[in-house]
Amino acid sequence: MTIKEIQEEIIDEFSMFDDWMDRYEYIIELGKSLPIIADAHKLDENLIKGCQSKVWLYSELDADKIKFTADSDAILTKGIVALLLRVFSEQKPADILTAETTFIDQIGLKEHLSPTRANGLVSMVKQIKLYAIAQQTKLQN
Repeated sequence: MTIKEIQEEIIDEFSMFDDWMDRYEYIIELGKSLPIIADAHKLDENLIKGCQSKVWLYSELDADKIKFTADSDAILTKGIVALLLRVFSEQKPADILTAETTFIDQIGLKEHLSPTRANGLVSMVKQIKLYAIAQQTKLQN
């Protein structure tokens, strides 16, 4: 699936919930299904700066696509990162770099987070894009 198709799928899923308590519960459930990052990758260099809670994000190139793994010490944050990985993992670096993250606004996520969590969300997206730049450079060399 393309990044755009995955985002549309997420928007459809969130439209099924009437209130934000249900959406928060769904995000938390997504966090529980997040594939666990290897302890070897839970390093300070993989911590996302700008997040209120600890979030580790690791990427590796698999053929021409990036595989992300992540973890967080906060259950809601873990769900948010699970959403992002669903969109961006197993995608080509060039596609990640050109992708819009419109689904975040369309499901109302940023406006229903505390300011520090919203900043953390922006930091997560930024780090995913930085990893995509690094992996794209590897592909070109």
